[in-house]
Amino acid sequence: MSELSCDIGIGGMTCASCVARVERAISKLTDVKSVSVNLATESARVIWNDTSKDIANLQTQQARLRRAVRDAGYEPLAAEHLEQAPVSAWAGFGPVAIGLLLSAPLVLPMLGDALGKHWMLPALWQFVLATPVQFILGARFYKAGWHALLAGSGNMDLLVAIGTTAGWLLSMWLWLTAPAGYMVHLYFEGSAVVITLVLLGKWLEARAKRQTTDAIRALHALRPEKARVITLDGELEIPIQELLLNDRMVVLPGERFAADGLVLEGQTQVDEAMLTGEPLPVHKSAGSRVTGGSINGEGRVVVDVCATGTSTVLANIIRLVEDAQAAKAPIQRLVDQVSAVFVPVVLVLAVLTCLAWWFTGHSMEVSLIHSVAVLVIACPCALGLATPAAIMAGTGVAAKHGILIKDAQALEVAHKVDTVAFDKTGTLTVGQPRLISLTRVNSDESLTSFSDAQLLSMAASLQSGSEHPLAHAVMAAAKAQQLNVSAPESFKAVPGFGSEGQVQGHSLLLGSQRWMTQLHVSTRSWQDEVNRLQSAGFTVSVLAQRIDSEVKALAILAFGDEPKPGVQHALKVLRAQGLRLVMISGDNQGAAMAMAARLGLMPGEVFAEVLPSDKAALVRSLQTDAQGHRHVVAFVGDGINDAPALAAADVGLAMANISVDGHRGGTDVAMQAAGITLMRGDVALVASALNISARTVAKIRQNLFWAFAYNAAGIPLAALGYLSPVVAGAAMALSSVSVMTNALLLKRWRP
Repeated sequence: MSELSCDIGIGGMTCASCVARVERAISKLTDVKSVSVNLATESARVIWNDTSKDIANLQTQQARLRRAVRDAGYEPLAAEHLEQAPVSAWAGFGPVAIGLLLSAPLVLPMLGDALGKHWMLPALWQFVLATPVQFILGARFYKAGWHALLAGSGNMDLLVAIGTTAGWLLSMWLWLTAPAGYMVHLYFEGSAVVITLVLLGKWLEARAKRQTTDAIRALHALRPEKARVITLDGELEIPIQELLLNDRMVVLPGERFAADGLVLEGQTQVDEAMLTGEPLPVHKSAGSRVTGGSINGEGRVVVDVCATGTSTVLANIIRLVEDAQAAKAPIQRLVDQVSAVFVPVVLVLAVLTCLAWWFTGHSMEVSLIHSVAVLVIACPCALGLATPAAIMAGTGVAAKHGILIKDAQALEVAHKVDTVAFDKTGTLTVGQPRLISLTRVNSDESLTSFSDAQLLSMAASLQSGSEHPLAHAVMAAAKAQQLNVSAPESFKAVPGFGSEGQVQGHSLLLGSQRWMTQLHVSTRSWQDEVNRLQSAGFTVSVLAQRIDSEVKALAILAFGDEPKPGVQHALKVLRAQGLRLVMISGDNQGAAMAMAARLGLMPGEVFAEVLPSDKAALVRSLQTDAQGHRHVVAFVGDGINDAPALAAADVGLAMANISVDGHRGGTDVAMQAAGITLMRGDVALVASALNISARTVAKIRQNLFWAFAYNAAGIPLAALGYLSPVVAGAAMALSSVSVMTNALLLKRWRP
């Protein structure tokens, strides 16, 4: 049974209780497997079992989803609502401004009291000013609160509606029952100011939310609306939705690439900063790969379109960021459990507060005011925003610097990592090995007729069907010598060992010495040479020929690779942070040890000759030491063969290496298996990824502490009469804004 996912925007949510109510409503739908509602993005990610492949059924399910949201009392919106930048920073301030204008005259007497001047507005004027605020500007609270009651739950709006209505009704009662000519103290200012402050807090909160979604909007803005393609009629501008594979796309200086492709003509410098975080332009010429969304610098280029729409690198980046921001961190479960019972408990506490003050000899007027203060200050806005706001800010700023966090769980776990395991080739090294030497083997007189050039041509022909880095090195060496390279008549990759196939009528094998040993190839005449090359740090492969049932060696190929620039310093930084470092390689022991010495790794930190299928098992073994102690392991890799290890690790970090010319190999597979993707092949980003994880989790904990502490301290103070409804309203608005502001501090983070 397959699964389908759908994103939907939700308008009108105000607190954690709203989130819980929407999730319950959607979860009741048929075939819904999971639902995650995000208060900060005002959206929901829904996954359901697809019992039918019928498109009509899919449309029906989406319609039911929108109906469930509406029946819960909220407004279903298009999932793309976050992509649309606000018209103005002051958007939505109108109701707040009106509330401030109407409430200001009601507050002035309160300021006069503080200065020793006792005066107040006539009751009629208080009524005229407060009533529009209560029932027109506050209509949203009544509407949302009513829907909450119908659903058998509560939310922030219900608390505000009940509390301010109680204050307004109390004022009306005192006014209408007061003796003629007697100036009684009314509480119209309390209800009006509370509503105004709540509206102000929600507006400030909305502004902060828009800042947390800047990353998504910026990524969407990278996609140009049109592309220029070469047709039979010349160059023509078309919408990017009409781009097809193998279209010839013309990109002028200063324009963005509309899709991924391969440069056919021209050369230029390309700005990939928004995709990889790399500030320096990257040189591109014929044969170089370019990524949609990057900016063409100085030259006109013609590009062969290789990926469009959702298949592009940019689309994948956007999808990863959106998935991360839509996901819930495990720590959010505590908030969900609390919010489910929070509002009903608060309503009970408000009633108990009123009764307690009344039974202790105070007037109903005083009792109601204290219960109103409890209702107002207990609104769980900050509680609902604490986690998603921090996750959005953290993942957004990380994406800006080339670190894509796939899910909230990876974000939460990464800061606990105490062991980092690295793949060698392509991760710690450049991943572009060169063929250093080809040495013929005199294992059989009948096989010595091949020249060095013939052997290299045969090896290159065999490897032309492989994506392995060593295969590219053989091909490059043959190309440099302008040798003839033909496609093999047959080809088969042997994972972890090498490849074999038919070339020019010869049955050839090219792979590791370990493979040759398994095939019972005689090593007597060339073992010393292999040992010498391996001790020098070279990776060795053996070219052999199968004759009947016997395999005989033809030549030894030695490959060399170089460490990535800055990798030694990056490893030192990680070690200085107290992390255990491990290098895992499929290479022979000698070559692995030689490279480890260049990288500054100890012999005990190297695992060599590890087959791809065994990498995952080795990662799992690192998670528990000999004493039974649990370790949190991160694995860093870049290829298809690393995918099982990336999935087995507590945190998988995939290196995309997008800015490197040539094929991306198994990067896409690695990205899907990993929880975090590093868009540049820079090992220093590993420490940065762990750091942003720690910073984000710290912000989540700070926000949750503040939210819980605020309610834990505010409710008793309000119940004991130390807080007026006005002060409670200001404090409630301040709590939400404080949580959002604290989360937005993450935007200042730098790697």
